[in-house]
Amino acid sequence: MLLTVLLALQQLGTAPASFPVARVEIAPSEAEVEVGGQVRLAARALDAGGQPVKDAAIEWFVASDVGSVDATGLVTGGYAGVARVAAVATIPGQPGQKIEFALVHVLPESPARVDVAPTPAKLVVGTRLTLVGTAYSKHGDRRADLVSFWSSNQKVVSVTPDGRLHALAPGRATLTAKAGPASATLAIQVVPNAVARLAIDPASAAVRTGDVIRGGRGGRGGGATRPIQDVPVEWAVAATNGQGVAEIDPGGAFVAETPGSYTVTATLGGRTADAVVRVEQRRVTRGIEVLAHRPIQYRTAEVWVHPSGKCLYMSTIADRVYAIDITDVAKPRIVDSMITDARIVNDVMTTEDGKYGVFSREGASNRKNGIVVFDASDPCHPRPVAEYTETVSGGVHSSYVYRGHAYITDDATGSVRVIDIGDPLHPKEVARWEAQQTQAGRYLHDVMVVDGLAYLAYWNDGLIILDVGNGMKGGSPEHPQFVSQYKYDLNATYARVEQLWGPGFVRGTHTVWRAGRYAFVGDEVYAARPYKGLSGGNDLTFGRLHVIDLSDIEHPAEVAWYEPTDGGVHNVWVVGDTLYLGNYQGGARVLDISGELKGDLLRQGREMSWILTADSTGFRPHTPFAWGAVVREGNIFVPDINSGLWVLRLEPKQQPVP
Repeated sequence: MLLTVLLALQQLGTAPASFPVARVEIAPSEAEVEVGGQVRLAARALDAGGQPVKDAAIEWFVASDVGSVDATGLVTGGYAGVARVAAVATIPGQPGQKIEFALVHVLPESPARVDVAPTPAKLVVGTRLTLVGTAYSKHGDRRADLVSFWSSNQKVVSVTPDGRLHALAPGRATLTAKAGPASATLAIQVVPNAVARLAIDPASAAVRTGDVIRGGRGGRGGGATRPIQDVPVEWAVAATNGQGVAEIDPGGAFVAETPGSYTVTATLGGRTADAVVRVEQRRVTRGIEVLAHRPIQYRTAEVWVHPSGKCLYMSTIADRVYAIDITDVAKPRIVDSMITDARIVNDVMTTEDGKYGVFSREGASNRKNGIVVFDASDPCHPRPVAEYTETVSGGVHSSYVYRGHAYITDDATGSVRVIDIGDPLHPKEVARWEAQQTQAGRYLHDVMVVDGLAYLAYWNDGLIILDVGNGMKGGSPEHPQFVSQYKYDLNATYARVEQLWGPGFVRGTHTVWRAGRYAFVGDEVYAARPYKGLSGGNDLTFGRLHVIDLSDIEHPAEVAWYEPTDGGVHNVWVVGDTLYLGNYQGGARVLDISGELKGDLLRQGREMSWILTADSTGFRPHTPFAWGAVVREGNIFVPDINSGLWVLRLEPKQQPVP
């Protein structure tokens, strides 16, 4: 869940009829600044006759996540997007308030670099390719600038301004791609065309939707005896009768998202070759069984299963963490709880040996939040033994326990803090690390640590990877070292949210899970306003799960995605080739992530099972809002914010009909 103030501002009630402020006037009501720029807003409270209201006070808030505003109305742009700046009018001693919003469009800085794809170094005479140029600001924000191309030697390599390349004669040429002050160059050697024959291997194939085929191509010259290496082929794919959806990348990796028959064509030096791929529907669906449901009369949050398997801990959007006996998973029983001073207890997790644990705190009445360390040696009767608040009193939203350290988020500064809990009774901070773009809108949401690498879901900054003991960059818990970053265009990804529900929506990189060669990165997205006239319902959420290939961990690349149509992507859990997730208002989901992943996983039919986690009991009846999933020994523990704990299990795989 994002910072409470953002949603509270969306849901402020109407002022009493006696409240003298009828409206708040903001000037300017709409403005533009670049990242790092500032604009000052002014506001005044007016009565029904349009006259200023005496003694009215104005408070300023940012009701979105791309900038900041101070007490005087000075807005600082932090990240590209739209900031909804709220001016709230109150009168000391009188109940009620009036709110109005201004929109500040935060624009990326000017182009600082141009990326070009593909980047061939050698071409055969006759080769045709289309180059794509993309402009980025110095902070990695994608820009919409048109990138123009030209060649230093049009007789060797010609290129149109929009990137259509043709290798004409042997020789060398340098291609330049330019957008504003930024440019990139590409040195190309063109060699004689000795292609006598071109073939695709295999010439035909039968696969399922979502299966990736990496087609080999055989280009031979010199009497068809010498393979031609290191030259790019132009690939194309077409569906039979135009019915079907498939893609093939510049490297020849093919994937189909709908069943059908497809023709793949390779072109090199004027020679072409075809192959036919027949694609059947992926059939991975399985039923799901409800083993148990334990309603909770509070809004619930995270679940963590103690390593012993005897009990699990369930945090709440309240002041407590429950200990629930799951010895009999069909009959989960609340057997104890830990009470703390907080309005939100979000993350809870134990050490690997299960002796101690940590849970996070936000919204404490004494404004000392931070983390609580608890003794979990008796799994079903945990007890707090220490806390750490010294540098994180502003609130901790998420934490991850790894090898004697807790990696925690700091709401106040948007940094990650590393807390040594080797002596659980005396936790101490040993490191701090933060993204460098700006503090205006900087927010770190989630952390996972695997094999000495910390994966940070850094909201506007995307995915950031740190070496905290792996060794690849000489990092340690005391000295985290930057490895890489993958930042994507949140505004473009969720353009439909703005189209439907208005500008200034809340969105960011929310969660991350590393498994195998991939990082599964989920976004959290809230509409700028709730449904009109709807009371007692859920917040309107959206979100995509990005699949990031980390085979080259210093150069992450997005290769696939999953975006449900009926909810968002909150927290995930991966076991083997199966991914489990909480889909918020869409309930719980289970995905097939077997094999190589590429393209749209939803359209490929990789959803295995799903269930709406709602019934007539719980904090809010008949209203699913699944937080995530934790899996142990095939049992799926799903906390739902509105309805408590669900224990699920996938039914056995369906056997093919003989």
